[in-house]
Amino acid sequence: MAADASPTARALLALEAIQARPGITADELAGRLGVSERAARRYVAVLREAGIPVESSRGRYGGYRAGRGVRLPPLMFTPAEALGLVMAVLDGHHDVSDTADPVGSALGKIVRALPATLAAQVEAVRVSAAPAPDRAAARPDPATTSTLVAACADRRRVSVEYRSEAGSEWSVEADPWAVVVRHGRWYLVCWSHRAEAVRTYRVDRVRSVAVLAETFERPVDLDPVAVLEAQLAVGWEYATEVLVDDDAAAAGRYLPRALGALEHAGPGRARLVGTTSNPYWYAEQLAAIPVPFHVVGGPELRQTVRRLGERLLAAT
Repeated sequence: MAADASPTARALLALEAIQARPGITADELAGRLGVSERAARRYVAVLREAGIPVESSRGRYGGYRAGRGVRLPPLMFTPAEALGLVMAVLDGHHDVSDTADPVGSALGKIVRALPATLAAQVEAVRVSAAPAPDRAAARPDPATTSTLVAACADRRRVSVEYRSEAGSEWSVEADPWAVVVRHGRWYLVCWSHRAEAVRTYRVDRVRSVAVLAETFERPVDLDPVAVLEAQLAVGWEYATEVLVDDDAAAAGRYLPRALGALEHAGPGRARLVGTTSNPYWYAEQLAAIPVPFHVVGGPELRQTVRRLGERLLAAT
């Protein structure tokens, strides 16, 4: 450690070491800081005087731990962590310069808490980088999302007021299994007691949520992403059936699961069965696959594939 480092700087480094390794002893802390054991104990005292709770315990497994308190401990980032955080926010297509936006406001607080040299690097990326808006993204209310995530973690049933894309509204009691982010959209994967079946709901369409007293057990073998993608392919108004000139195992590597279920349909052929609310989107997904296919079910999809093919041929 630099000889001219202030006691406050050393105390903050002591806090970082305690947070990184709960149970660290005074001797180990002294070694990390490059000071005497007496000095290490003094830096812990400085933290406590500043209102930062540091707990200590004696015995073979004793040591220092950061306790819980009303004051938030100082945030300490490496240059890579700070720049990585800003890049992740930008990659999410947030307007990080908008101080009225919760994300922009929070990021501004972090930047102001950083040392001047590091803050300058982070601010340069923040100001100069311009994310391209993702028109398909739908960001839900942070408070609603936080409530659902907490209910998932606590295994507590919820009551949800929901509004569909078509404008229909209903209430449902559900066991929230997981919140999944997929292609810029947030989904709640749950067991609906209204439908007595697995359901997925867009979190941005949840108008209100209340946590109930009832608890539940989540399926032990749950794969939330797989459940979500399977659910996205069922229950829509237009049925689809497509024969793919490839075996089912190979086709499963390039066909999105949201298109439907794959099954064996003979040597070198697979059947894709599902539903969709948007035949044009479905046709675009099919057009991108690397093998021939044949639409055998769903008049809306057949017509849409035909029109898309005619447009592509006309373009050549």
